[in-house]
This record gives sequence, C-alpha cells and structure tokens, in this order.
Amino acid sequence: MDGTRQQLKMESEKWLQRIKERIKTMKILKPSKELDTVIENLNAYIKDCDFFLEKKDFVRAFEAVVYAWGILETCEHLSLLTTSQKT
Repeated sequence: MDGTRQQLKMESEKWLQRIKERIKTMKILKPSKELDTVIENLNAYIKDCDFFLEKKDFVRAFEAVVYAWGILETCEHLSLLTTSQKT
C-alpha cells in the first residue's frame, strides 16, 4: 500500500473512532423531524465509512467520515444538539 493510501486509511480510522465515541454523548437540544433526518444522514455516513474501509476504498472512506463530522459540527454550531467535545 502506498503512503497516501496508508495515510487515508489511518486518518479515516482515527476520525471514525472519534466520531463514534462522540455521538455516544449526543443530546438533542431542539427536536424536530428535520433534525431526525439529519441525524439519520450522519449515521449513514458513519456506516458508509465502515463499509468503504472494509472495501479498501480509502478515498471514499475518508470523504464519508469528513461529511459525518461536517454534519455533527454544523448541528452543534446551530445549537441543535450537543456532545462532549473530547477530540
């Protein structure tokens, strides 16, 4: 495995583990049907990352975990939900 693929794999695994731990502490501050859909998408991207890591598609794995983090942090910034922020 070349250096770039190895780095993508390592970074994807690192950030996937961190987001899985972080969402365990997630608390909804402003419940809504729309937020439920957003959280479903967040979880789907986390599952996608696992899937792509298994398939050794490290570019897509990294993209999926980055999207998941973007969703989570946007929801936090909008005060829709909160998590413990130990990353």
